Amino acid sequence: MALFPFCKTPTDFLHGRKGTASGKSPHPIFHALGMDRGGEMTVVKPAVPQTPMETPWGAPLVWGGTRNSAWRRAKFAQQGIRTGLLTLVVGTYSHFVRRFLSSAETYFLPGQMVTYYILTDSPHSLDPPIELGPERELKVVPVAELPGWDRLAHRRMALLADAIKEPISSEVEYIFCADVDQEFVAPVGQEILGDLVATLHPELYGMPRNTFPYEVEEVSSACVEEDEGDYYYTSELYGGLVSDMYRLARACSLLILEDQANGVVARGLEESYLNRYLIDHRPTCVLSPEYSWWDSALAADVPVQRLVSLGRQCESYDKKAREQHKC
Repeated sequence: MALFPFCKTPTDFLHGRKGTASGKSPHPIFHALGMDRGGEMTVVKPAVPQTPMETPWGAPLVWGGTRNSAWRRAKFAQQGIRTGLLTLVVGTYSHFVRRFLSSAETYFLPGQMVTYYILTDSPHSLDPPIELGPERELKVVPVAELPGWDRLAHRRMALLADAIKEPISSEVEYIFCADVDQEFVAPVGQEILGDLVATLHPELYGMPRNTFPYEVEEVSSACVEEDEGDYYYTSELYGGLVSDMYRLARACSLLILEDQANGVVARGLEESYLNRYLIDHRPTCVLSPEYSWWDSALAADVPVQRLVSLGRQCESYDKKAREQHKC
């Protein structure tokens, strides 16, 4: 459910991301780097380590194939933890839900206790029920129909906060929120667990700070000053302890309501408020772009693609390709 789609018009070379120049409206990244003035340009930026293990404030930066991740999996495996995976399924996005759940059954916390929470206005989209493995369960939370992206963007954090308050808080220890138009394609294990977990945006990982599409309008509650921010996080996957996630969702929903009352719309919608919150409350665990990826000229190279956004991928397809890939 890509709330902040990016224009796919890269220049010749951007941090290992290749493409062809285009005369169409450039991506904000190119404007920030001064590449929107015409002509060809080759940019070579200082290389960053492909697998840095830690953030500047000391939180683990998770790559699934490292020894540190193996240690984290072993640490959590014996604790008998039940984790929730929540997704919002409304309108036409109902056709993604079975693919999402089937892939999660294969790759999301395999062999562990998981409860899927489906917030939906179309419970029939889950008929017939998907067969789940041992210690896995699915719960449907009905929500009113939310037509239009603007209304959905204003309501999703509030829906998440309400669902965590009742029933999620009494049923699981950790809860992760994921867009339904995604597919798990490789194991996502206990290495992702933490008090407050955010995922790096694959098109902005390793890019200069001035390319991050933070909200810059001072009238918005999501505004980020020039000297703030370490990373830009995607809203495709984030999570943590239920108590920490409730605080996040509640705070973001209040900021959204405040802006809505003042007639203000943040440039990245929900993602802008998420990034504002994560600047003020730094994540205790940061997931690499392995855990949110799609095929894009701007996407960072990763050792393993683990969670792929079908929605963002479909944006680049023509009609025939969309049908072929069941977009």
